[in-house]
Amino acid sequence: MPFIEYAVSMDLLENELIDTLAASTPDQLPMRDHYLPNLYSVLDFTGRLCAGGVLALCAIARPSDPYRGEKDFALVVQQRSSHVLNAAQRLSVIPKGFHQPMTDLHADAQLASTLMRELEEELFGRQDVDNTVGGACAAAPLHPGRMSEPMRWLMADESRIRMECTGFGLNLVSGNYEFACLLVIEDDEFWTRYGGEIEANWETSGLRLYSSLDHVLVSDLVTNESWSNEGLFAFLQGIRSLRESNAG
Repeated sequence: MPFIEYAVSMDLLENELIDTLAASTPDQLPMRDHYLPNLYSVLDFTGRLCAGGVLALCAIARPSDPYRGEKDFALVVQQRSSHVLNAAQRLSVIPKGFHQPMTDLHADAQLASTLMRELEEELFGRQDVDNTVGGACAAAPLHPGRMSEPMRWLMADESRIRMECTGFGLNLVSGNYEFACLLVIEDDEFWTRYGGEIEANWETSGLRLYSSLDHVLVSDLVTNESWSNEGLFAFLQGIRSLRESNAG
């Protein structure tokens, strides 16, 4: 259904909860009582609006550097801008997006399709795949011929990027479903070629890079109170999976 229908209903639940807690009136939650009153309603997927999507910790292999040290993975974290409806001004992983088809209702039902679309849009500068408000005009917006140069290079060899789903959850604050994922760019040549072209779009007010080898800073990041709940979930799942896959 249209995004605007979600924006004026279920998306308001988190702000309502925050406002009532701040006012010390937690028993006054009329919207939650209507849309998500109990556990049965949470699991009643056919009887309620259940939006959601995929978000991924992006880990990019980097070669050794005289200032940074030995080769590592750059862990990309975003601070969401004030212009987004979801998790505004909170920390999150990137890419992060609602799971929705564009033009091919069968192929675009794959989670990987949304992940690749959001990766191009949020980090590689593709503007024509942002269908939050407007519709898609291109018949095949994800066609290889329309890809950005960084994405075209990644897709040329399947060993250059690895995608995995690290967890699934139902968010009891918002009612959304969340697929937590990990995107690993395995070939450090990508950083040499395109590291300078990575730039967030309007959904982000700032990017942060953390080295996978800097356990102190990563530990401090985990305890940061600015995280969105789904962002922290995806970050922790991604860190654990990355460390397990590179153990030894």
